[in-house]
Amino acid sequence: MCDSVASLVTKEAPDFTATAVMADDSFADVTLSSFKGKFVLLFFYPLDFTFVCPSEIIAFDKAAKQFEERNTVVLGCSVDSHFSHWAWRQTPLNKGGIGKISFPLVADIKKDIARSYGVLLNDSVALRGLFLIDTHGVVRHALVNDLPLGRSVAEALRTLDALQFVEEHGDVCPANWQKGDKTMTPTAEGVATYLANEA
Repeated sequence: MCDSVASLVTKEAPDFTATAVMADDSFADVTLSSFKGKFVLLFFYPLDFTFVCPSEIIAFDKAAKQFEERNTVVLGCSVDSHFSHWAWRQTPLNKGGIGKISFPLVADIKKDIARSYGVLLNDSVALRGLFLIDTHGVVRHALVNDLPLGRSVAEALRTLDALQFVEEHGDVCPANWQKGDKTMTPTAEGVATYLANEA
């Protein structure tokens, strides 16, 4: 069991194999470690057929092409069964469903995955945890929101861009960095140069 979400950052992501509902509505076992070589955005949400959750899932789905362009797999996960995930996908948006989203929804009915990532609340449902996992299977970013607080897909993309830039170039990304902005050489001189240019 994970003691805290923060303790996962810089460590290998807890592996799992679980049944998921795939983009084509089929059921398949998904193993996290099988995605090594790609980035993974793994996000937890409390329950199917709830309120904030569909807005987040649909927002991630609308950005699916942007994640794909960044060599990133998106996985959603909750403590529901794969049958509940499937039924939610069959329910139209105007009836509180999510429709035909393009990424897998993982069933964590035994709550083992949420527990291993430190996001299980009162042994009941998952908090809104989001984890960016690099191509080596290491957690590089973790974020947890309380149940009523929806996440920003734009911020997830921004953080992913920063992670990929750092891995490719070695420079570091300062506060509020956006793709295309200036970065910083991780030395005392580099910091001084960056801050002098920003003054």
